[in-house]
Amino acid sequence: MFLSVLREREFALDFTFPTLLLICILIFFVAALYSSVGHGGASGYLAVLSFFAVSPEKMSTTALMLNVLVAGLATWSYYQAKHLSMKLAWPFILASIPAAFVGGTIRISEKAYFMLLALVLLFAAFRLVFSSLAGTDQTSDQPVNPAISLPLGAGIGILSGIVGVGGGIFLSPIMLLMKWASVKQTAAVSALFIVVNSFAGLGGRALRGSFDVSTSIPIVAAAFAGGLLGSYFGASKFSGLVLRRILGLVLAIAAFKLIVTMI
Repeated sequence: MFLSVLREREFALDFTFPTLLLICILIFFVAALYSSVGHGGASGYLAVLSFFAVSPEKMSTTALMLNVLVAGLATWSYYQAKHLSMKLAWPFILASIPAAFVGGTIRISEKAYFMLLALVLLFAAFRLVFSSLAGTDQTSDQPVNPAISLPLGAGIGILSGIVGVGGGIFLSPIMLLMKWASVKQTAAVSALFIVVNSFAGLGGRALRGSFDVSTSIPIVAAAFAGGLLGSYFGASKFSGLVLRRILGLVLAIAAFKLIVTMI
């Protein structure tokens, strides 16, 4: 009886039951894979929702809301496993929060949005696949220079606010390639970075009057379950090499999907 009721009703994102079920399955796997490497999964959620003719406003707002949920779970898991270093995190976060808020207030055309999203996914896929080939997990003894981290955080923040991602897809490969942190430290910092940027991006959207909260409960539940599972295995069970390979694979698939749909 419960299933029959679900099939007969319209959901918040205007999906029929079979479509919603498929979306929930995809969102679950995206959340599980991304959270295992400390990411919220916004680029994956955007890729999934772009299959189903969802407007850019709903896509970006939904992705940011799920980002907060899933990256929040990842942050807690990595914190509990003692991988989160605020000494590493604060220089990036300090400048990214206001920048992401400003980015969230910027409205761009639908065509420009999808072109920018495609570039984001391409960049993320290339950098993370490249970083996954690194043979070691060594870190530098030198602290992160605020003269580098502050403008870097601001730049990632404003781009994240515009597109509707948390920015971890940019921050994590840079941290790994610069050897500023180990894989799990990077995942922990990225998760926290994503949470605060996503909140700031949502705040910017609310300010400009385009805060579309039409995310259905089943989608949120799927993201929560996937994020809980992925963050547990990422923080406690997976090796650094496995995390690199998972993240590279996930973003490569997301980038390829969007390129195909735009051709």
